Amino acid sequence: MEKLILFIIRDAVEAIGLKIISGNKLERAKRVSDELSQIKRKLCVDYDEYGMHLPDVDMVVYNPNTLDILCVISCKVTLRERIAQTGYWKLKFLQDSSQKHIAVFFATPDEDQTLKFKSKALIKKGRAIVETDTDGCYVLSENEFEESNKVKAFPKFFDDLKRLAGIHKHS
Repeated sequence: MEKLILFIIRDAVEAIGLKIISGNKLERAKRVSDELSQIKRKLCVDYDEYGMHLPDVDMVVYNPNTLDILCVISCKVTLRERIAQTGYWKLKFLQDSSQKHIAVFFATPDEDQTLKFKSKALIKKGRAIVETDTDGCYVLSENEFEESNKVKAFPKFFDDLKRLAGIHKHS
């Protein structure tokens, strides 16, 4: 799933002057460039005496000029436990003034249709977590679902990324 999403968005991310890197590549790289070393340091969560650890994210989008991290993206076919983990990383970023600006997104085809409804009577736990503990979720599916400010059709990711990057559309 991660490779598919990366393939879909890489060109569009780079077209607006940003870079994207796989979380696995960032975590597993033995030797990294100065640029990636700085990205790793800016992304690490500080657990005090337990050390610094990279969050479990699938992709990192950053500005190559400033090396500021704009967002991280996690992706899975279904939400299940992974969405709670994604919400956890958002909460950890909010605890550090140097990381609180990092947006935390989730991308999914939502095969189990956890995101289908937004009404309180029908909402599932995964949708509640997306709505309250992440910056948004992008759904790659032909199945109908109720959109909100945080649960959107996947193509809307690009407008949101441009907004994050401070790139405004001229009409």
